[in-house]
Amino acid sequence: MSFDQPSRRAFVAGSVVTVGAGGAYYFTRSDEATHDLSPTLHSSSATSSLGVDLSGKPIVGSPEAPLEIFYWTDFQCPFCERFERETFPNLARKYVEPGNVRVVVISLPYFGTDSMTAAVAGKCVWNQVRDEDPSTYWDWHTAVFDNQGEKNSGWASAENLFEYTRSVSGVDADALKSCLDDRRPSLEKEITGDAEQARSSGVTGTPTFVVFDPTSETAGTLVGAQPVERFEEAINRIKNG
Repeated sequence: MSFDQPSRRAFVAGSVVTVGAGGAYYFTRSDEATHDLSPTLHSSSATSSLGVDLSGKPIVGSPEAPLEIFYWTDFQCPFCERFERETFPNLARKYVEPGNVRVVVISLPYFGTDSMTAAVAGKCVWNQVRDEDPSTYWDWHTAVFDNQGEKNSGWASAENLFEYTRSVSGVDADALKSCLDDRRPSLEKEITGDAEQARSSGVTGTPTFVVFDPTSETAGTLVGAQPVERFEEAINRIKNG
């Protein structure tokens, strides 16, 4: 099946359309790389008609946006870092800020124990800031990616995450430590549940994206650090599908 004929509820049915592969595209850093996404973050307790529980997941963009992009990511994933540095700013400028698309950020700890630690920390921070100042979550999220090192080298250990957190205004590193100490088992259970749901729907690595129209229930999938042009193609295909 080609992306020229996106499938209705393709993602839920397990018959997804895949465009590209991790690392298939190499391009220069965008001048928009410092673009500020933080003012657009919000939370939701709903379940998307795609079947994804939105509770506990940062959402970038307007709650009223007609299209959704589900983004599975791992803080240790180098292609996720590339996507966020080189593509996400332009995607946000063209589609998120005008209110056409919202992006649901879902942790998929793919590379091991430190990936899970970072994913749990992300939930702790989101829970800490989402009601009063959700914008600070993206500051923290960006700070972690800015410190990305070699996979499983220890850069994403709890101790290092505390250090990165101390550099982010508005996020309490001591509260993060308490959350990791007290809530890690329950938050790991949530993350594991999300990962099982993702795998059952054909998501096997990071970054993976599903572009979804809740009205027509049409979906298509992209995999890897794709350039913004691939997202434009996907959005147009789904919107017109």
